[in-house]
Amino acid sequence: MSSKIDIPTLFVEQMRGELGDAEVAQLVGALAGEEQPTSIRHNPHKGYTSLGADSTPVEWCQWGEYLAQRPRFTTDPHFQAGGYYVQEAASMFVGHLLSEAYGGELPEGVRVLDMCAAPGGKSTLYATMVGNKGVVVANEVIRPRALTLADNIMKWGLGNTIVTNNDPAHFAGSLEGWFDVVAVDAPCSGEGMFRKSDEARTEWSPDNVKLCAARQRRIMADAWKALRPGGVFIYSTCTFNRTENEDNMAWLCSEMGAERVEIAPLPDHWGVVRTVAEEAECFHFYPHRTKGEGLFAAIVRKGGESTRGKSPKARKSPFAEVDKSGLRTIEGVLREPKQTKVVAIGESIYAYPAAHWADMRTVCEQMSVLYSGVRVGELFGRKFKPDHALALSTALRTEAFNVVELTLDDALNYLRRQELGNIGALAEGINLLTYERQPIGFTKRIGTRTNSLMPKELRILQ
Repeated sequence: MSSKIDIPTLFVEQMRGELGDAEVAQLVGALAGEEQPTSIRHNPHKGYTSLGADSTPVEWCQWGEYLAQRPRFTTDPHFQAGGYYVQEAASMFVGHLLSEAYGGELPEGVRVLDMCAAPGGKSTLYATMVGNKGVVVANEVIRPRALTLADNIMKWGLGNTIVTNNDPAHFAGSLEGWFDVVAVDAPCSGEGMFRKSDEARTEWSPDNVKLCAARQRRIMADAWKALRPGGVFIYSTCTFNRTENEDNMAWLCSEMGAERVEIAPLPDHWGVVRTVAEEAECFHFYPHRTKGEGLFAAIVRKGGESTRGKSPKARKSPFAEVDKSGLRTIEGVLREPKQTKVVAIGESIYAYPAAHWADMRTVCEQMSVLYSGVRVGELFGRKFKPDHALALSTALRTEAFNVVELTLDDALNYLRRQELGNIGALAEGINLLTYERQPIGFTKRIGTRTNSLMPKELRILQ
């Protein structure tokens, strides 16, 4: 449905001054149009590859795909299981910048902070890129949004991510100079959402642009302190104006001494407009030039000797060791138990990549954490109750459970927390349910009935 509210006149005049008459006319025409391309990004660690033969690749992201038409994602079990993420194509470009900054391959032990992470598109992209090489901290200061972020990280299932709910100043104070990469997808005036949202048009004003720019600088300043010398800083917004974009990057360069990161020339047919602000390489995605909505992204490096800040002393630790009997039970459901650190947090058992356990523990002991690693389940004496997160995790050893392949109808019944149509294939006790060989959750058979282990808050309503 097209927007019924006019694009703000003052916005048009602002962009006319920046782009000129001809360019702004094309921009406004695109923003007033109805074309809204749909794109997704696959989770390569789960092996799901495509949604259709008519799809086309997103050229700056090897896992990105434009869809010929928008399906009902909510009722696709692969989406619910973290097989892919629905993400605006332009937003995937931050991954290209990060890859370029490191010559195509991230180093072992890399620490990434995504400062304004909800709902999780860029965080899951960073987590995919990091893989088993390091740790991603996905932070969101607004708690309801942070809870959504935690759900999406859990679905993505890689176990290398920590979801935190902290003010950016907490990172500047507790983890100063600790991260190798800091990304700030800053809250902005939302000009890039004009095509999708009447609310974005209504709320826009020159005063709001200035307010956003001031807030962005506060976040950038705190984020910069969390970045180690020699580390990479990526800044992005979904807006077009210089005030929130190039002017902020020029401020960062002049005030903080940011240095240039060389980015190879982009193919002309990508349609990305490249600018420079002091030492910052900047990139604009305009909807009349690229297939998607608006985005600004920029990259710099922090000057100084390439050293990390020391890990702070632990505050009260949330972790407890698991006894030998319980540990044997948990290791039996993990694909790589020898490469995994298993600990308890309260009544729940969590698993972390052992190679990066020290880093993940440091963050969990310093920050307000909503989710981390993989929540494996709970132990009740010798009995083990698996968590829904384990089913969606790449850490799962599927052979540890009776696996039942579901039809689409039964997969949707499960996701709605309704009774399965045929329970004859279910063994007594815990069963792992799959759809097209992708795990989607656990259910427990008790005689002639089943008990879904999927959290009620995650059930789909369609």
